Amino acid sequence: MSFDLVIPTVGRPSLERLLGALATQASGPEPARVIVVDDSRGHLRSALAALRAGSVSRRSAAVEVVVSPGRGPAAARNAGWRACDADWVAFLDDDVIPSGDWYRALAHDLQALPADAAGSQGRVCVPLPSARPPTDWERNVAGLEDALWATADMAYRRSVLLALGGFDERFCNAYREDCDFGLRVTSLGLRIVRGEREVSHPPGAAPFWKSVALQRGNADDALMRRLHGRDWRKRGGAPRGRLPYHLLCAAGASAGIVSALASRPRRATFAGLLPALGIAELAHSRIARGPRDRAEVARMLATSLVLPFAAVAHRMRGELRWRGDDLRRRRDKLRGPADPHARATLATKDDRPLAVLFDRDGTLIRDVPYNGDPALVSPMPAAREALDALRSAGVPFGVISNQSGVARGLISEEQVQAVNRRVEELLGPIGVWVHCPHGPGDLCECRKPAPGMVLRAAEQLGVPPSRCAVIGDIGSDIGAAAVAGARGVLVPTSATRRNEVTAAAVSAPDLLTAVDRLGVQL
Repeated sequence: MSFDLVIPTVGRPSLERLLGALATQASGPEPARVIVVDDSRGHLRSALAALRAGSVSRRSAAVEVVVSPGRGPAAARNAGWRACDADWVAFLDDDVIPSGDWYRALAHDLQALPADAAGSQGRVCVPLPSARPPTDWERNVAGLEDALWATADMAYRRSVLLALGGFDERFCNAYREDCDFGLRVTSLGLRIVRGEREVSHPPGAAPFWKSVALQRGNADDALMRRLHGRDWRKRGGAPRGRLPYHLLCAAGASAGIVSALASRPRRATFAGLLPALGIAELAHSRIARGPRDRAEVARMLATSLVLPFAAVAHRMRGELRWRGDDLRRRRDKLRGPADPHARATLATKDDRPLAVLFDRDGTLIRDVPYNGDPALVSPMPAAREALDALRSAGVPFGVISNQSGVARGLISEEQVQAVNRRVEELLGPIGVWVHCPHGPGDLCECRKPAPGMVLRAAEQLGVPPSRCAVIGDIGSDIGAAAVAGARGVLVPTSATRRNEVTAAAVSAPDLLTAVDRLGVQL
């Protein structure tokens, strides 16, 4: 099991400390490549060039430097993993310190993963002072210890990164890009498992106004809500935050200003109490949990005066930006493509899939739970036309289907075969049938989103999994494709969850369009 290591950096001095820790690893397999991504638009090229000669050469390959567009950590990680070719891509932030056996522990974590695991998250330890309470910044960094899917130490299958298009580069801050990708991964039914390896993340020092600058992340929260719905915080393990209280402060301040301009002093005074009380409560809660030295108290007082209004301003900026983006997309969809003959495809002429695998229930035929009666089989719209198009193009295809009703004792293997025969009577001959008879608790390697059925069907069709496409109606179909290294196309139905639609890199309104987007000439 091979892995590459990607380290995005903006040139912090901690990078050399990290590379030194990698150079002295005691044991374990080495990464095939160590790629440092210069996220300063090439400004660090000369400084990073000195690291290539052997900063980690005692334990692994010399450092390679890749220059990213300078658009933030999401774009930098994409530039890094796209230069990789190993099965797994491990990410480390440039301000962590891996444990002395990190290579060995990473290899152990990856080998222990179940088949439906797309990622392995390391454990982040934030050392806090023992002689005093932590500062506001130190408490902020300590949140990484419990954060889900933090890319401070994270490894993903390269096939999953490829299937989902990597990190969303609209997230320009080091804030929500990792949570967004984790939600997209888990929406496909795949798992991200916390491993045993460990890195240390010293908090370091922070500028005076750092907490105010961090409020830029509220704009990213607006994007998260549009992408993943109102419950994204619950599913992504993100704390609720104080934005509702900041909104009350901002509203009270605005009302006070308007009242003062309207020469209504009593109303202005009353409205001004709300932000005053809110700011006082915010400052008190931050000071009470931290050290009482003069510098920290002054920092908390000053930043608490500004922080609520900065948070609200950034959230409004995000809402306006992404609402405008939604409106532009809807307008473009209504207008249609500028070229009436243009067609969106997943593949170029030389990279079209050599075989197509379909889910059965909900994709080729209407979903009747645990159906063992051939009389209840009813094709989905355009199913016959899609299969005929593949037959005309000479593209082999098959069906991969979860049939947990067998394990539950609700249907028999004979009934599964009878339904399959009826499908062929209605839709024509199908080259390969593969189904999983296990239940969710059986921990098999074939039940989607595990890749077993994709791999088995590809072998029977004589096609590499990477040259197969999987068409299905729910996230686990696309997840199985991603883990196996195949392409995935989602054809949503009423049973498809919104977050599954959001997570899918490619979707189509019907089966015929899905086949068309694979590049098959109709």
